[in-house]
Amino acid sequence: MSDLTVELTAPNGRKYTQPTGLFINNEWVVSSKGNKITSINPTDESEIASVHAAEPEDVDKAVEAARAAFKGPWGEMSPTERGDLMYKLSELIEKNKELLATIDTWDNGKPYSVALNEDLAEVVGCIKYYAGYADKVHGQVIDTGPAKLAYTIREPLGVCGQIIPWNYPLAMAAWKLGPAIATGNTVVLKSAEQTPLSILVFANLVKEAGFPPGVINILNGHGRIAGAAMAQHPGIDKIAFTGSTATGREIMKMASATMKNITLETGGKSPLLVFDDADLEQAVRWSHVGIMSNMGQICTATSRILVQDGIYDKFIEAFKKQVQEVSKVGDPFSDDTFQGPQVTKAQYERVLGYIESGKSEGATLATGGEAYKNVGEGKGFFVSPTVFTNVKEDMKIFREEVFGPFVVIASFKDEEEALALANNTTYGLGSAVFTKDIVKAHRVARNIEAGMVWINSSQDSDFRIPFGGVKQSGIGRELGEAGLEAYTNKKAVHVNLGTWL
Repeated sequence: MSDLTVELTAPNGRKYTQPTGLFINNEWVVSSKGNKITSINPTDESEIASVHAAEPEDVDKAVEAARAAFKGPWGEMSPTERGDLMYKLSELIEKNKELLATIDTWDNGKPYSVALNEDLAEVVGCIKYYAGYADKVHGQVIDTGPAKLAYTIREPLGVCGQIIPWNYPLAMAAWKLGPAIATGNTVVLKSAEQTPLSILVFANLVKEAGFPPGVINILNGHGRIAGAAMAQHPGIDKIAFTGSTATGREIMKMASATMKNITLETGGKSPLLVFDDADLEQAVRWSHVGIMSNMGQICTATSRILVQDGIYDKFIEAFKKQVQEVSKVGDPFSDDTFQGPQVTKAQYERVLGYIESGKSEGATLATGGEAYKNVGEGKGFFVSPTVFTNVKEDMKIFREEVFGPFVVIASFKDEEEALALANNTTYGLGSAVFTKDIVKAHRVARNIEAGMVWINSSQDSDFRIPFGGVKQSGIGRELGEAGLEAYTNKKAVHVNLGTWL
């Protein structure tokens, strides 16, 4: 439908056709009430485009299409054929990666070089990785004796609802779509209302790749309306969500009415421990990447840096220098920009609020701590990279997730205190340890309460390795072979070969 697209020109001069409808059953349709969501460019606060916002009635239609595909052509397709379609999709993403990266940079604010070389590379790699698994998901025969043949079948769950965050609009979609589709499920996916644009262009690639109608349905909509309808929908067999812990709790409550299978990847306040025997230069560089990349908008961001007393002052000086030299704030389409704007005005104000909290609680502001207005005409949601030192564990900025270019640095005396500080949190997503003592590194890694530990690096994730948290950082695992388990049931079949009554 011609009225469900708009011709746009991005700030880097790239022209393209932006879909604005709901992608249901391989067709673009209007929302049932005609309500829309407007995407805002966080760099200059201008409007980019408005897209249709799904209502519960639209979720019903998407679920119906997904169920029909699951019971029909998709369910009848061989696993190898599914994998072939996924490979085709990965090739189309690779072919269109510059456009998709452009849209994410415009809509989200992340540097174009990051969107292209990191995010889109991960999207292509993740879809391709799970394409290879499509015909390699096997059951097993279990020997219980000659009187019985017992075996298991790995079956898809059915229709899966997937709710995507705004910090990695396409990468997080790939993390969820890959294993779901590889194992034979169908999907109703809702993007974040803050970043609705790139996934709609992605939807056209799904159709071009040859996926049957209804296999992948993509909705935009508000979380409280479309997201809630998905979590409660009796026709959806599983919900996978990435976002805040508070929202994750609400989704758990809503999904409990129908006892849905759930995967939740939620908040974090990840610690990074630097022992006095660490390679200081490497610790500083990785610590900077661990919190300041993607504007600090990473669930696993190592936002609590804990440094041993003997090198504390030296580390702070080196870290401040690294921030000042590397964290260039600017237009995300500029080649030399490291840090773009926060994604929305609300997120921008949230970070500034935590800065005021840190000041009032008595922490030392080492650098940053203000809105950054030296980009373009002074508009946009930019925040100077902020470092607080002399932070105590009872301070709000030590305990709560900020989700911005904002780090706290505290000191510890020994390994016991380091672990006590690291584990003094309701979260347990990521963590990092810097030391040259390999025995200590493995010992600390075992004792940190987190789903992931990086030794002598940070944010060094990989789509081939399981990703997830403990405590209030989530339930279940994504990525790697573990990601497949989240989208299959194991059915046990017992064949009586000789036990006669």
